[in-house]
Amino acid sequence: MLSIPKILIRIKRENAWLKGFSDRQKPDMIISDNRYGLVFRGIYCVFITHQLLVKTPFGSWADRLLQRLNYRFIRRFSCCWIPDIAGHGGLAGELSHPVLMPSIPHRYIGLLSRFGEGPQEAGGNYLLVLLSGPEPQRTLLEKIIVEQAAGCPHPMILVRGLPQGGTRLSAPQGMVIHDHLPAAELERVIRDAALVISRPGYSTLMDLARLKKNAVLVPTPGQTEQEYLGRRMAALGWAICMEQRGFSLVKALGARCSFASFQEEKDGCLATAIGEALR
Repeated sequence: MLSIPKILIRIKRENAWLKGFSDRQKPDMIISDNRYGLVFRGIYCVFITHQLLVKTPFGSWADRLLQRLNYRFIRRFSCCWIPDIAGHGGLAGELSHPVLMPSIPHRYIGLLSRFGEGPQEAGGNYLLVLLSGPEPQRTLLEKIIVEQAAGCPHPMILVRGLPQGGTRLSAPQGMVIHDHLPAAELERVIRDAALVISRPGYSTLMDLARLKKNAVLVPTPGQTEQEYLGRRMAALGWAICMEQRGFSLVKALGARCSFASFQEEKDGCLATAIGEALR
């Protein structure tokens, strides 16, 4: 709530930048990945988001209030594309399938993942930990996992989620640590992992669903959307959800829920949506 003034200022700056860009480049279409200011009158503008309903810690009345504010900005666009599948609540549940949909044209475009489909059999017996998100919670989970890794009977790979690098971390025996991995290498280690432990951020969930991985999800404390998504994945049997407080690596190793039962619809396609919009 305290960030709303900063967000409104950023929206105005985005819109001012886009006006100058559009005057010079004359684009045929603008696709905005959740950037409310990237809309320009007279140009076909698409807004991409899975957050049609934004979860708050304050209950349904606050969720609906924020949804009305959200839709005020979304209505400025020509249409809304939702990165999820249309049926059965999709992956994001209420977030992407709310009772009240936007009044502008909207369509589900399927999952957006940087990873392609391929063999789903795990090639290794190692445990993969993917860390991400704001501090200090990222570091707190990292510390918990590293301390418990000493007793882990399986090899582990830890990707710290620090593209700019971080302070040196002493690795227990059997653990390989990377500050960051390029997309191709990250895809390989995810495909080959027997188990993935990660935050349930929506982009991560789309990747795990695409690769049909056995996963344990640890929501960032205080992030209501991650807590909702983690509980939803657990309720549907697609993943195990564990709280950061009291996290147990031993219990995580016994996880046997995977995204293998998630059925990704093939008719949702970003390329198709772009082609139809341009026509």
